[in-house]
Amino acid sequence: MDYKKAGVDIEAGYKSVELMKEHVKKTMREEVLGGLGGFSGAFSLAKIKEMEEPVLLSGTDGCGTKVKLAIIMDKHDTIGIDAVAMCVNDIACAGGEPLFFLDYIACGKNYPEKIADIVKGVAEGCIQSEAALIGGETAEHPGLMPEEDYDLAGFSVGVCDKKDMITGEHLKAGDVLIGMASTGVHSNGFSLVRKVFEKELTKEGLNTYYDELGRTLGEALLAPTRIYVKALKSVKKAGVTVKACSHITGGGFYENVPRMLIDGTRAVIKKDSYQVPAIFKMLAAKGDVAEEMMYNTFNMGIGMIIAVDPADADKAMAAIRETGDVPYVIGSVEAGEKGVTLC
Repeated sequence: MDYKKAGVDIEAGYKSVELMKEHVKKTMREEVLGGLGGFSGAFSLAKIKEMEEPVLLSGTDGCGTKVKLAIIMDKHDTIGIDAVAMCVNDIACAGGEPLFFLDYIACGKNYPEKIADIVKGVAEGCIQSEAALIGGETAEHPGLMPEEDYDLAGFSVGVCDKKDMITGEHLKAGDVLIGMASTGVHSNGFSLVRKVFEKELTKEGLNTYYDELGRTLGEALLAPTRIYVKALKSVKKAGVTVKACSHITGGGFYENVPRMLIDGTRAVIKKDSYQVPAIFKMLAAKGDVAEEMMYNTFNMGIGMIIAVDPADADKAMAAIRETGDVPYVIGSVEAGEKGVTLC
């Protein structure tokens, strides 16, 4: 008896590491010390000394049951972008710059090429967010997970000078709310998505083309989460103060928008201020999902919301467009009970 006969293939693990090295290399920053394969990832903090009062920010998350669609479609090279996005968007939302990222892949069986594909996506997410992929773990769980299944999660650390943190403390009535377009469902609400499209959850069903989507159902649902790190950096570089920020993830508008507010302020968002993507209209119609539930579960086409002074709105919109993101003025801040009104 040996470890391989027990279900864990150490040699496959070695091969996975070799295959992923070329992808990891593309994410390196000058602060990274050492290479892939150490017991821990090392990152120099020398540059942080230039800040007046550096604050470390961290985020950890996974992709939820969106992974199930990647498994059905046997397409694994973008799900890693989602894992990175869910972590670094939270860090950027607080005003931070993501520094590095680590991933964790749990699988029923280590198929080296599949693991390398997953890490390729993780590396792409790191490149988009300018974070270094400095480590990770691939764990085989025979007997705990089916051989074809896997789960993916990650952890990121960022930094921000305390004076630049986005806290919402200076938010006031009259401030403008700018929403940044999402790429689709992102990585939240997929338990409901899978329930609505239960009959379509086959390779054939997901590869079906829909005119209203302009692509296959699988392509629309698997579209990777948009990373907003560069957009927020661009706004800051333009000299615009972001007073408050909300990453629209699980809980949609009703849970996440209030998190950017302070007592005595209320967000008023106009639903007709932008075009809701077709995938959400399809979800609502096919699943007979009430509008309130849609806005309480999904991002509905807006992945990040910032609040700025009215005088800075045009400058902020221009800075967001420079990074390839699409901004909309979606509402404003009013005096009132803390919460959000969709009208």
